[in-house]
Amino acid sequence: MSLGRFGVVLNSEVEENVREVFGVEGERWIAELPGVVDGLKARWGLHIFHGPYRGGTHAYVAPVFRSDRSLVVVKVPVVDEENVAEATALYAYDGDGAVRLLEYDPGSGAMLLECAEPGRALLTQPGFPSLEGRPENAEKVALACSLYRRLRRPLPAAPPTFPPLPRATDLIVGLRARLADPALAPLISDPLRARVEHWCTELATFDGPPLIVNRDTHLGNIVAAEREPWLLIDPKPCLGEAAFDAGFLLMIQVQSCPTRAHADAVVDATATALAVDPARARGWALIRVVEEMTWAVEDDDPAMLALHTAVAYALADLPFA
Repeated sequence: MSLGRFGVVLNSEVEENVREVFGVEGERWIAELPGVVDGLKARWGLHIFHGPYRGGTHAYVAPVFRSDRSLVVVKVPVVDEENVAEATALYAYDGDGAVRLLEYDPGSGAMLLECAEPGRALLTQPGFPSLEGRPENAEKVALACSLYRRLRRPLPAAPPTFPPLPRATDLIVGLRARLADPALAPLISDPLRARVEHWCTELATFDGPPLIVNRDTHLGNIVAAEREPWLLIDPKPCLGEAAFDAGFLLMIQVQSCPTRAHADAVVDATATALAVDPARARGWALIRVVEEMTWAVEDDDPAMLALHTAVAYALADLPFA
């Protein structure tokens, strides 16, 4: 798809996903994108747009030169509940372990970012099931944990145009609402439902001070760079307790072998590497995977439902037939 006279191109995969997932809002975003990019070009002094990066789901992301001939990255996302405060987190990181935020447009959510070169992902993701839990990737997971520990910090004061961070406990509120769906009743046993409710109650109050944490801690969001060996891109920030960082990372590690023994091993290793309480880390992982189960039901995706269900029972330390 060609966008405007500057030859800006939107990946067909991204365009298709935006239309499918966001409906009318997505159609409007696609229609308005040429004008948004043209406005950013003038405002931020952008020249010579290159083709967009491959991958991604709902953002236009491309390298571009500034008027001083420096190479940067322009990112225009479809703003949703997960990425709404991405710019706020990058502002707070200020280049410490993450790509540096150079400019931010509150109206569109667009960002101008430092270009991380060579940009190779710490671990390339094929989709679900993820690869983090395979033995050959254990050292990469440990490296990622050290970076996420470093990124955790209190939220500093930001300009009023930057969005506030959602709270990690918002996930608990949303999950409880979805668990009331009668369609889920036959898919979640009483023991699993009781275990989930226990952790929803326990984790509703933070253990320690609220920190910037991330809800999308897979290794594809960490890329090789020159300024530092590895930098975080594409944060999905929340304000929450330190153990929250473990939730998604544990869930995807268990996918490679959804057994109780493997779950126990990765919980111990990851909680140690992140310096968090292993029980609370497991609780967040259970909440995240049951959340994925509810989405698989909504999407009528039996393969994903089967995978996430097996992971849920492994994390809950319950028998799964």
